[in-house]
Parts: sequence; structure tokens; C-alpha cells
Amino acid sequence: MSAVQAVEAVLAGPSAPAGTVVGVATPSERDVAAGGHADVAGTPMTPATAFDVASVTKAVATTTAVLRLVSRGDLRFDDLVSRFLPGTACAPSTTLRHLLQHRAGLWEWQPLYLDPRDPVTAMDALPLRYALDEGRHYSDLGFLVLGRIVAAVTGLPLDAAVRELVTAPLGLDRTGYGPIASAVASTARGDLAERRMVATGEPYPILTSRRHFAWREEEIAGVANDGNCFHAFGGIAGHAGLFSTADDLLTLGLALAAADEHADLWHPEAVADLFRDGPDPGQALGWRSDRVRLDGREERMLWHPGFTGCALGIIPGAATAAVVLSNRLLAAEPATTEALWRSALPALLGGQTPRESATSVTPKE
Repeated sequence: MSAVQAVEAVLAGPSAPAGTVVGVATPSERDVAAGGHADVAGTPMTPATAFDVASVTKAVATTTAVLRLVSRGDLRFDDLVSRFLPGTACAPSTTLRHLLQHRAGLWEWQPLYLDPRDPVTAMDALPLRYALDEGRHYSDLGFLVLGRIVAAVTGLPLDAAVRELVTAPLGLDRTGYGPIASAVASTARGDLAERRMVATGEPYPILTSRRHFAWREEEIAGVANDGNCFHAFGGIAGHAGLFSTADDLLTLGLALAAADEHADLWHPEAVADLFRDGPDPGQALGWRSDRVRLDGREERMLWHPGFTGCALGIIPGAATAAVVLSNRLLAAEPATTEALWRSALPALLGGQTPRESATSVTPKE
């Protein structure tokens, strides 16, 4: 396993990000390396650089918080959403499991910040995009609902709930919602990606008639890149907004990959249920799943990508965690997060990985 070689792989080619931090860890060893630049000014990337992990928030913060609450007996994966949040856009029989599997039929994405109403009101007023349980349709809105459920069950704001349930018990001192003032990688030059999505209606039709907005033009650093998280929810949301470092993410990943060593945090039956694929191949509860080669043998990996160029993976069968963090959106023609992830895995895991995953990645995943 070589983090240095993985850095070289990620930074190779014309679509490479400005910089990256990659790492791999087992209970007995940890290897983290950095290369390139953290921002437009050319600040060197270091292993301690923090990143906006975007949709990795769904797995690290929201899904893990739900796992803790299930393990404590405060809720169940098959509880109805309406038990905690009456009046959402969800169908009456929608459960937390549907949301975690992206099968609730909610819209994948809508620019809630364009709606003049309160963003929760605007979200709850949206029609369903698909029928309940029709299939996997990756949804930011579903994890916004899950974040609201975590807050409702704990009686705490979401950031405080994630701190109490996840980051504090694991000693993750560099993981939390922004803003972050220093030692952080930039994510993009303004709101270019979402501005384009609103202007074109691609890949999702925009339901609100409003199109004009005070878009960010400046380099984004230390605050959430995601528009709904930043503009509508003050930087704290169930689908995006978390910042973390390679070391913190590896620590959390190992705590999940070696779950039997953390019985004080998660119940074994809850972990087994969380990691099991549902009706859609490649989709566990809150995590994607795949098969990888680790030191020449095939293992099952759970992982999640983030739009900004970050990804975390765990291999429960081998008590191994891997992470790739980058500022891919600073590239002129950015590679996808999945492409960067797969370029790093052979060096990190010491084996060949599949070229394609069983589950397709959407533009906001």
C-alpha cells in the first residue's frame, strides 16, 4: 500500500485537481500523503489540510448519526418518517430505510434557495418525483429530511447532534460544519456548477420560475460549496456541509470497518443491517457498495463520493479504510470524483479495482 503512489495517480493527466490528500489505514498502520496546491494562490497541500467533503457528509455525519440512534434504541431503520416529521413531501408509508436507500421518490435536487419561502416549507411543498420504492434515485432532499429527523430525535441542532453522536465519541477534532478559517482547501471559483444547472435545467428540471440570484463569484474556501447547504440552510445540512481531514475520516472509517471493537457506539445487528445491500445492487443504507481487490484478494467495500472531489471507503472484511480528498473543481475540465477515486485505489489497496461501479453517479453525488 502506498499513499505517495496514489497521490501521483490522482494528480496525473490534464483533468487532475490542483491538489490532493490520500490515505489508507488499518488498526496497525496508517499511510497519508499530500501533493499539489490547496487553493488558487498555490498554498501547498499538506496531510492536515481540511476539505469540504460535500456528499460524504451523507455517510459520515447523517448516516452515522442515524446508526448511533438505532444502536441506542431511539429509532429504527423501518420507522415511518411521519413519526418524527409530519407534513413532509414523503409518501405516508415512507421509512428511514427508503431515505437511506434513495428510494423515497423525492427529487434528486432543487435549488431551494431560489424559492422565496422558508427552505423547509419549500422542500415539503414539492411534489414527489417518483413513486415510493420505484427504484434508486439519488436524492439530496432525502438526506435533508434525514438530517431533520436526527435533529428532531435528539432535540439538538444538527451540527450539535452530529458532534454528540459521532465526532466527540470518536475524538474527531477536525471534523464539523463550517465555516473554517484556516488550513482548508478551496473547492471552486464561485457557484459556477449550480448556476449552470439552474440556467440549463440539466440534469434536473427546475420547478421554481425564479432564475436570478446573488451567485458567489469568489473562490470558495472554508464554507460549504453546496448551494442549498450554504444559501438556504446556513452551512448545516444532512446532505452536505461537513469539513474533515484525511486522518479524521480514516479514524471514523476504521471505527465502522472494525465495528465489533466499538460495541459502545454501534449495535452489531444495526451495523449488519446498515451494510447490507438493498433492492438495488451497489446501494447499502447510506453507503454505496462495490467489490475491490485488496492485496490480491476480493473484498466488499462500502464508499461514498462527494461533488467537491472527496471520497471515503471502508472494507469491513479487512478492517481497512481509504480516503481521497481533492479540489477537483479547480481544474479546467474536472475529472469526476469517481474517476479520481478509482485512480488512487490500486496504489492504496495493493490490487486492481473494477473500472465501473454497479451504481451510477449523479452530477451532485
